[in-house]
Amino acid sequence: NSKFFEFINMKIFLFISILIFGLLETSFAKILNLENQIQIEVPSSHKFIKYNDSNMFEEFIYDIKGMKIDVFLVGPKKYVDLEKAILDGEDPTDNEYVQLIMKKLKKKNFRDEVKAFLKDEYPSHVKHKQDNGIELTKQDMIDFHKSVSAKGWMGYNWPVEYGGTGWTTTQIYIFQTEFGLAGCPPLLAFGVSMVGPVIYTFGNEEQKSKYLPDILNFDTWWCQGYSEPGSGSDLASLKTKAVRDGDEYVINGSKTWTTLAQNADWIFCLVRTETTAIKQEGISFILIDMDNPGIEVKPIITIDGEHEVNSVFFTDVRVPAANLIGEEGKGWTYAKFLLAHERFGIAAVGGSKRSLARLKDIVSELDNPILSRKVTQLEINLSSLEITELRLLSALENGAHPGAESSILKIRGTEIQQELTELYVEAAGEYALIYPGPHGHGDNAMPAGPEHAPHSVSKYLNMRKTSIYGGSNEIQKNIISKHVLGV
Repeated sequence: NSKFFEFINMKIFLFISILIFGLLETSFAKILNLENQIQIEVPSSHKFIKYNDSNMFEEFIYDIKGMKIDVFLVGPKKYVDLEKAILDGEDPTDNEYVQLIMKKLKKKNFRDEVKAFLKDEYPSHVKHKQDNGIELTKQDMIDFHKSVSAKGWMGYNWPVEYGGTGWTTTQIYIFQTEFGLAGCPPLLAFGVSMVGPVIYTFGNEEQKSKYLPDILNFDTWWCQGYSEPGSGSDLASLKTKAVRDGDEYVINGSKTWTTLAQNADWIFCLVRTETTAIKQEGISFILIDMDNPGIEVKPIITIDGEHEVNSVFFTDVRVPAANLIGEEGKGWTYAKFLLAHERFGIAAVGGSKRSLARLKDIVSELDNPILSRKVTQLEINLSSLEITELRLLSALENGAHPGAESSILKIRGTEIQQELTELYVEAAGEYALIYPGPHGHGDNAMPAGPEHAPHSVSKYLNMRKTSIYGGSNEIQKNIISKHVLGV
C-alpha cells in the first residue's frame, strides 16, 4: 500500500511540475510575441552589438533553462510584469529584469569573443608547444604577446585613457580564466601589470608618452629589480644605492631572483637615494635601460635545472634623472601600489582547472582509490577558491578595494598549484624517478613509462616558487592576522 501511495504521490508531483513549467513556457511565449516592440543595444568590448527582441530573449531563455535556480528566483510573475510594462508603452531598458538580461548577455558575448580569439588568433606554434610541454623560446613569447597586442587586449587591466581596454573586473576575470583554460603562457606581468600602472598613476606626461605605448605593443620586455641578497620578504632593507650626480643617478648594488632578466630590455628598480632612520623612507623608483654600461646579468639555475631567474649587478651605472618615477623617496609607496596589482589574478584558477581536468583523466586510468580521493578533495578546494575569488570580484565591482582577501587568494591559489603538481608526480609513480631535466629527453633517449611522467617532475620542482614570489605565503599570513584578526 505504501508503495502504491508513493507511486501516486510521484505522479501528482510530476503533473504539478509539468504544469508549472508549462506556465513558464507560456510566459516566455507571451514575451516573444512582443518581439517587434523591443530593440536593445548591449555593449560588448569596444563595439555595440544590437539585439532584436527575438535574439535577446531566445538567448536568455536558453540561459534560464540551463540555470534552473534563476527560474524559481525570478518566477513567471517577472515575465508578466515585463509584458505589462511593454504594453503600457514603458521603456523596457528601464526594467530591472531587462537590465539583468543585458548583463548576462554582455558577459556571455565577451566570453565568446575571448574564446574566438583563442581559437583563431592564438599563434599555432605557441599552442603546440604549450600543449606538449615543449620549452618556449624568447621569440615564441614575443609572438604570443604580439598577438594579444594586435587584438588591442594587452592593456586588459588599464583604463581607456591610457590605451587600455577599460574592462570591468569581471571581464578581466573571464579573460584570465579563459586564457588559463586554453593553456596559454601567462602574460608577462612586469610591463602591463606592474610598471605600466605605476607609470600612468605616478609618472609625468613625458614618461607616459615614452613608455606606455611600448608596453601596449610589447616592443619593450621589462623585468623587476626588487629583491636583493638579504632583502627579500624584508624588502625595505634594500641596499642598492642611487647617488645624484647632476642630471644623472649613479647606481651601485645588486638585485637577485630577477625573472627573465636575460631577455629584458629595461628593468624597474627600487633604489636607496637616502639613508634614513625609518627604512621604508629614502627609497626611490627608477627605470633603467639594460644596455647601460656597468650592468651584468648572471644566471641562477633553479632546482629543476632551468635558467629562469638571475642576479643583476650594477657597477657605476649612470641613469638619467628623468627616469625617476614620481618623487624621490616615495618609492616604497609606489612599490606597495605595484604589489597590489601583481597579486590580482595570482590565484590562476583557469590554469589550475585545466591542469586538474588532465589529472583526472590520468588518474581515471589508474587503480588507485587513495589518489582518486586526493584529486576529489583538491577539486573541492579549487571550487571553493573560485567561489572566493568571485565574491571578491563582486565586491570590487561594487566599489570595494582589495584588502586581506587578495592575500587569501594568493595563499590558497599557490597552495593548490603546488598540490596539483604533487599529485601529478604521485600519478607518475616510479617513473617520476627518471627525471630527464627541464627540457625532456633527447632524441635518442625515449622516456620509460607514461608520457606525462617526465613533465610532472619538472613542473613539481618549478612550482615550489609559487608560495614565495609575489610576497611569500608567510608574509601573506601576517597580513591576514593583522588586518582580519587584529593580531
